[in-house]
Amino acid sequence: MPFTLPEDRVYIIAEAGVNHDGKAEKARKLIDIAADAKADAVKFQLFTTDEIISKNAPLAEYQKRSGEQSQYDMVKRLELPYETFRDLKVYAESKGLDFIVTPFDAASARFLASLHVKALKIPSGELTNIPFLREVADLHLFTIISTGMSSLEDVAEAVAPFRAADTPFALLHCVSAYPAPVEQINLRAMKTLEEAFHVPVGYSDHTEGIEVSVTAAALGTRIIEKHFTINRNDPGPDHAASLEPDALKSMINAIRDARALKKATLIQEALGTGIKRCQPCEENVRLVARRSVVLKQDAPAGTVLTEEMLAIKRPGSGIAPKFYGEVIGKTLNRDLAGDTPINPEYLSPPLRIA
Repeated sequence: MPFTLPEDRVYIIAEAGVNHDGKAEKARKLIDIAADAKADAVKFQLFTTDEIISKNAPLAEYQKRSGEQSQYDMVKRLELPYETFRDLKVYAESKGLDFIVTPFDAASARFLASLHVKALKIPSGELTNIPFLREVADLHLFTIISTGMSSLEDVAEAVAPFRAADTPFALLHCVSAYPAPVEQINLRAMKTLEEAFHVPVGYSDHTEGIEVSVTAAALGTRIIEKHFTINRNDPGPDHAASLEPDALKSMINAIRDARALKKATLIQEALGTGIKRCQPCEENVRLVARRSVVLKQDAPAGTVLTEEMLAIKRPGSGIAPKFYGEVIGKTLNRDLAGDTPINPEYLSPPLRIA
């Protein structure tokens, strides 16, 4: 049965993400917490590190609290095997939760489709990864798309494959900083997205505390997504910007209490201008969370690039994924090591990007 959002209440996603720290039993405990808090859904992330991150991809500032030396090492530690997700889905649904997962590569997305997950989620870092978005759209599963670090034009390019495939989707306004400063949240951008794309719009909250999520709910958002953890002091990239169990329960209770929402004091500094754009606090994250066209292996000058030689990985310092097809057939004008992002000036004839 196709998934649809409820019309009479906010749909609340408890974002476990990678706060399981690569441990399946900890993931099950996070499901218990989400169920106890009475969230609608619990969400995890599925990825194969070697498919998505270059060995030399730098850490974002907030990721340095993980204690790892590289983004690759940090993410590798947080991987869970595919089969674990099969078990987690069964366990979450036994607790009355919808099971939603963010895939970061096409193989993961196809696996999740085979599990009949309730919905897929596109993270903000993949918003410009158009080849990947086309593959997800072709699965025809309800997809929730986060729009951090982006302009309205970026969002329009990202949703085009879903429109073309007639795949239902929702958008989440988001500010991709961990934690995100309240004064840069710009909640009025939710209305901007709704008016531009005429689909359900929600909010993915990375601020500290629960007040901005409650404000978003009072403004009429359809979805609230919020990271949660067992302990905010655990080592890892997302723990510090997550809610602990009691705070998650308090947020959900406040959002569910219609009387509280009617009386809610709006956090005025979170409202913003409504102009959808990358906020200053997101600039550092955008570089490391977005992807580029990269070489899979070392290649000398004079190499004519074929599809088999290329991948799309973090960081986002090279040619954007939407130009992937235009890189094929170009010739390298210098020696390049494997896992190096390809820049336009490395190619002959030069790749002209408007």
